[in-house]
Amino acid sequence: MPFSRSDVLPFFRHAVSVFLLTTLLQVGPGAVAHAETLIRTGGATTVLPVVSKAAPEFTRTHPEVRITVSAGGSGVGIQGVSGGNLDIGMASREMTGQEIQRFGDRPFEVHVIGRDAVACVISSEVYDAGVKTLARDQIRKIYEGKIRNWKEVGGPDRPIVVIDKERHRGTRHVFMNYVFGNPKAIARGARLVTGSNNEEQAKIAQSDAAIGMLSFAWINEEVRGVGLNIEGRIVQPTSRNVANGTWPIARNLNLLTASPARPEIEQFIQFLKGPEGQAIVEASHYLPIRREEGSRIAQGD
Repeated sequence: MPFSRSDVLPFFRHAVSVFLLTTLLQVGPGAVAHAETLIRTGGATTVLPVVSKAAPEFTRTHPEVRITVSAGGSGVGIQGVSGGNLDIGMASREMTGQEIQRFGDRPFEVHVIGRDAVACVISSEVYDAGVKTLARDQIRKIYEGKIRNWKEVGGPDRPIVVIDKERHRGTRHVFMNYVFGNPKAIARGARLVTGSNNEEQAKIAQSDAAIGMLSFAWINEEVRGVGLNIEGRIVQPTSRNVANGTWPIARNLNLLTASPARPEIEQFIQFLKGPEGQAIVEASHYLPIRREEGSRIAQGD
């Protein structure tokens, strides 16, 4: 026998009432009084491991807070905060003038939580075949497509697989600025463009003839960082050389927030700058910040 609308509506209202009552009983009165607070974080994949590890540690003592962490690159993190879609933007480079202008007269704050460096990396097969160091001019010519075979730089007779990154990536900005003097330089010799550090690391490891750019944290036995020949002096990609300032491709790990930030956001930032957070930075193969390093407030014109 078919039901009429007048038959269904009372039943539906009763079912909803039972559901709501059951839910309140399950979560308890405390959950009603303390609503969950969301912190939306996104941006640089270089900074992502630190924030991803720190988030559950922070929420363990702040159960009322939920932190979401997504990737996308430094440009995505900066744009997310300026557009109001993110509470914290992760960036592994400094902001451009155009990005600052997007904030208009709205103040924002940049928080330094660590220090990192970028290496020119190659497939382990090329490294083991003899390419242990490269000069900046050689790297530039490889990315320009003027050097196309590894034998031209003392390696095996094998075509070079040049891997570039998406143009909004912080790692690319820092690397290209060193190699070309222009963070937006075009890599005419590139055969493949990747996004995250994870993606590029996998592509280089899968190849026996690739070159790319990665944060130190992504160097391993299959993806080797080459030393830089700087006017006849060889500088190796080590944390020690980043700390003493001899490695030339270094950058801050930044978190960007609107200013003033909500209390829970400020608490999370301070957690990352404190002993527990800095231990996570170090465990992620980055350099912790010095105590005197902090935040700087900037405002667009």
